[in-house]
Amino acid sequence: MGHSHSHTHLHASTKDRNLMVSIFLNIVITVAQIIGGLISGSLSLLSDALHNFSDVLSLIVSYAASKLSRQKASINRTFGFKRAEILAAFVNAITLVVVAILLIIEAIKRFKAPQEIESNLVIWLSLIAIAANGFSVLLLKGDSEKNINIRSAYLHLLTDMLASVAVLVGGLLMKYYQLFWVDSVLTFLIALYLIWVGYDLLKTSTKMLMLFTPDHINIKDVVRAVNKLPKVSKLHHVHIWNLSDHELHLEAHLDLNEDISTTEFNELLHEIEELLHHKFEINHVTIQPEFNKKDPKEVIVQD
Repeated sequence: MGHSHSHTHLHASTKDRNLMVSIFLNIVITVAQIIGGLISGSLSLLSDALHNFSDVLSLIVSYAASKLSRQKASINRTFGFKRAEILAAFVNAITLVVVAILLIIEAIKRFKAPQEIESNLVIWLSLIAIAANGFSVLLLKGDSEKNINIRSAYLHLLTDMLASVAVLVGGLLMKYYQLFWVDSVLTFLIALYLIWVGYDLLKTSTKMLMLFTPDHINIKDVVRAVNKLPKVSKLHHVHIWNLSDHELHLEAHLDLNEDISTTEFNELLHEIEELLHHKFEINHVTIQPEFNKKDPKEVIVQD
């Protein structure tokens, strides 16, 4: 147990350090791009700066949520702050979509009246942004596959790196072909991509906040598996939800076909826990045993 706790603590501190490095890099990029966008007149550079600024906010939210999620539970907060990271992902997803809508509005205005842009500044600043965001993306990639909060921060940074690539291409086209309308088109495309990424994250985090059954779980399969066990009549009143990325809970009533002792039920409960953990990755089980109780036996009941 001691080794496991030490490993978890080390992993958490590494995750927080990576977030702090990413926050610092994005603050530097944002300031540079705002100044560069105002001097050069590039809307795509300013839109990239705005996106970077949303990155800074999202990374700060992610960092705070990561810290909070490790706070101990208490009498008033029996789950602690384990759902803070899901809430952070939800907030970050909304900011992605809102920023995208603002960029689309501005891009349409600018497309109708293209302006000459200082392309050299656009090219150099986009190169710096690509390098800094690319480094941040590499830092967070590993944790993004295991944590929805870090995934939201990772997606912010990844989309911003791709946006900077688009800005670079636009800068080159403006420099060598004087195609200044490209600036607005690229801004519009960046915004559409932000909406696509943000919507997917918003949908996932909303499902988790609403305690919906995770997409990979089929409740009927769970019920069928438990009902095959000896002494079980029917599993019903079933609820399955994610408390956090790493905690999948099941709460249900279990109708028994025998009036068994508490010791026998404990043995059966252990069997159920092992089955649900290995077959469905459910790691927290709460079962209410029943025998000849008069109540609805449907799998799903609105309590």
